[in-house]
Amino acid sequence: MTTRSSARAITLAVLTASASLALVACSGGSDTTTPSASASAAPIGKRVTQTCADLLPVEALSVYGKSFELVPSFEPEKGTPAARIAEQRGRVCRFAATDDASTTITLAVADLPEKSLTNLKDALYDRGGSVPTYRVEGYFSLTDGVGRADAFADPYWITASSTLFTEPGGAQPVIDAVRAVVQPSASATPAA
Repeated sequence: MTTRSSARAITLAVLTASASLALVACSGGSDTTTPSASASAAPIGKRVTQTCADLLPVEALSVYGKSFELVPSFEPEKGTPAARIAEQRGRVCRFAATDDASTTITLAVADLPEKSLTNLKDALYDRGGSVPTYRVEGYFSLTDGVGRADAFADPYWITASSTLFTEPGGAQPVIDAVRAVVQPSASATPAA
């Protein structure tokens, strides 16, 4: 019988090239290597049709004690998870506090095939930081004062980052709001 850890290790070994791209996408650090053109030539994700306002209404951000507004012309930095999601026809959104434009929340959502989701989950699983309170497979990391939450409401990959996320619960309102939109059945009360 194969355990989850064994299955993940086997998947990782078989898909080394894909996993290395996922690790670059999930590293959160600077991208010192450039993936080959063939690795990202054609998007494999489905277009995310929900708007930023659909996925995360600014009212949901009031829990942070600030007013936020959508930054309409946001372009994610190359090599970041948000940039990878944009390449996969995902939705990328940035919200800035109205009283301090340097206080931001970046949200990105991709609709990916199962194989791609497995590669991403494997990379994040190996990194650690599992968060069971996200109610789907989820992970959190804090690097240089910026918290990053990743959640998988299959077939969606949700990633959010902000200096406001100093621990996994800091990202919980964002993850919950988006998950409720893309996978409403996951937020419903379980049947008895």
